[in-house]
Amino acid sequence: MFRNQYDTDVTTWSPAGRLFQVEYAMEAVKQGSAAIGLRSKTHVVLGCVNKANSELSSHQKKIFKVDDHIGVAIAGLTADGRVLSRYMRNECINYNFTYESPLPVGRLVVQLADKAQVCTQRSWKRPYGVGLLVAGLDESGAHLYYNCPSGNYFEYQAFAIGSRSQAAKTYLERRFENFADSSRDDLVKDALMAIRETLLGETLKSSICTVAVVGVGEPFHILDQETVQQMINAFEIVGEQEGPAAEPDAAAGQEAAAEQGGSTDEGVAPMDI
Repeated sequence: MFRNQYDTDVTTWSPAGRLFQVEYAMEAVKQGSAAIGLRSKTHVVLGCVNKANSELSSHQKKIFKVDDHIGVAIAGLTADGRVLSRYMRNECINYNFTYESPLPVGRLVVQLADKAQVCTQRSWKRPYGVGLLVAGLDESGAHLYYNCPSGNYFEYQAFAIGSRSQAAKTYLERRFENFADSSRDDLVKDALMAIRETLLGETLKSSICTVAVVGVGEPFHILDQETVQQMINAFEIVGEQEGPAAEPDAAAGQEAAAEQGGSTDEGVAPMDI
């Protein structure tokens, strides 16, 4: 039996119980540029890599504001992410108009997951080829969710999606126990460090990354490049001062990166993702 016997339609099951079209959409998320999210008790930080396809073009926007208390970072097909973020924005506006209160983050995530699930059960539709990290703050605290093209959603303390995201996940897994009590600036620093892990030796600059923050007393907003560059310079100076003492760890990190490098995706898919 060949896979292409069962992947022509999103509603056709394979004998192994798989929907290949949904798996292809999830693969599109892995091919997109990396997006990272992490949260504390009071703040949520989103970060992403925004590389241009050409030196002559600008990069695609990867982080969208949904409401004052919610924002999303995407990895995958940018056009699908733009449509879904507009849907989320409309849902927030309608809820606020009807109930005169902000839409709870968990409810919006469920509505988004339901919208994605419909596309896995209709033969005339295709799954959305984008993964979304939804950051928000409501009465129950700070939240970070991941919405999958399959219609599943998960809440995380910290997570990374997209190309070469495994390196960022490894960094976040080492540090996540400290995130709950971290300050806003420490969260931003950890987000930048996780982004740097996905670059595989390339210099981290504010021009190739975007960082956004939402928290208590702080509406969702994207940090300007000057602020991000100042933070990058600050922790790089500290890293240089601690460099001699951290050489063994750095060597181990390089070996791990070399092992991971063989299994990571080289380049990006032809689509602008």
